Amino acid sequence: MDLWIFENEAITNGCRDIAGIDEAGRGPLAGPVVAAAVILPAAFHDPDINDSKKLSPKKRLRLYGKIYAQAVAVGIGIVDALEIDRINILQASLLAMSMAVDNLDPRPDYLLIDGTFGIRNDLPQKAIVKGDARSISIAAASIVAKVSRDRLMEIYHHYYPQFDFPRHKGYPTRMHKEAICKFGCCHIHRRSFKGVKEYR
Repeated sequence: MDLWIFENEAITNGCRDIAGIDEAGRGPLAGPVVAAAVILPAAFHDPDINDSKKLSPKKRLRLYGKIYAQAVAVGIGIVDALEIDRINILQASLLAMSMAVDNLDPRPDYLLIDGTFGIRNDLPQKAIVKGDARSISIAAASIVAKVSRDRLMEIYHHYYPQFDFPRHKGYPTRMHKEAICKFGCCHIHRRSFKGVKEYR
């Protein structure tokens, strides 16, 4: 599959700086949702680039470094568990994406967004279902978002070692659910989520 098809279509229509946007962390019971927006140079190429969920941790880390080294711009948006509980995970994901775009410099002139929803932004944009496997810019954003979030969860481990966040990154594994049952929830747990709210 040609992962440049959406970017090339935008370039044909006169756009220059095209940002791919994706998020990581909609499903976990703990931690923030993290979004990334990435503008890649036209010459960017790597045969391993793909949806971050399909890559090994080792490949993700290598690509993360390459993306940061070669990207025109990278922006990150983070929405914490408290805000997720307040506005719900879908709205929090869209907010994180919008924040990531706002943190880009230069400002893009077209957005490619993973999923079915656009974001609050006056820039022209296109939502692409399964965009992280269909657009190189969104795939790059998915890798940056995933690695960034994983690193945050490793930091949280120093504050809440009883949950062993580096092992499961806050996702609802058996190990994580047993820890919640034993220790209750901590400051970064999403208290509106099933599997957490029972132990508030």
